[in-house]
Amino acid sequence: MSAAELKGKKGLRRLINALGYSRDGIAAAWRNEAAFRQEILLAAIALPLAIYLGKTGVERALLIGSIVLILIVEILNSAVEAVVDKASPEKSELAKRAKDMGSAAVLLSLLNAAAIWVCLLWG
Repeated sequence: MSAAELKGKKGLRRLINALGYSRDGIAAAWRNEAAFRQEILLAAIALPLAIYLGKTGVERALLIGSIVLILIVEILNSAVEAVVDKASPEKSELAKRAKDMGSAAVLLSLLNAAAIWVCLLWG
């Protein structure tokens, strides 16, 4: 069996399915991850501010992109944690390392957003 056959649907049906899986992923993150809910609240405040405070299209894009990146990294971190918990429910140094690296990625995305906002708004 080829890789294409394992993928399933093609064309528009594949796109529709992918949108449904994405919706399910966002819903799961909202339901199961307190950090994601907090970051959504941050985004609800920051995104309108980004549109208002950005002086140019590029500035708005950087401000908005930095906030959206936090949400992306949080979802990926949550996915890593879920897979690690499923694969290795007992304590493991590798499992801890994977979770710690995911957490570090979230921290870096938060610091990145803070740096972008400071540079653009007070620079």
